[in-house]
Amino acid sequence: MTAAIAVALAMVAITATAVVFTGDPVRQAVTLSVFGLTLSVLFLLLQAPDVALAQIGVGAAVVPLMVMLTLRRIRRHR
Repeated sequence: MTAAIAVALAMVAITATAVVFTGDPVRQAVTLSVFGLTLSVLFLLLQAPDVALAQIGVGAAVVPLMVMLTLRRIRRHR
């Protein structure tokens, strides 16, 4: 295991822990996006660029956006 992969793996673990311990749903969506970006960096270092691109598209952009839009709609109906 190279040092870059070890650092990326540690960053994935740190950001995953941050997502779990974030209480506010809006902030959790933002940290989920950061987690998706760090996970895509790990995939890129593991020489899986197609998986990294999919992770950027889905995990770092679409899912947090859907969470934010859902929270906005829920708060508007209250």
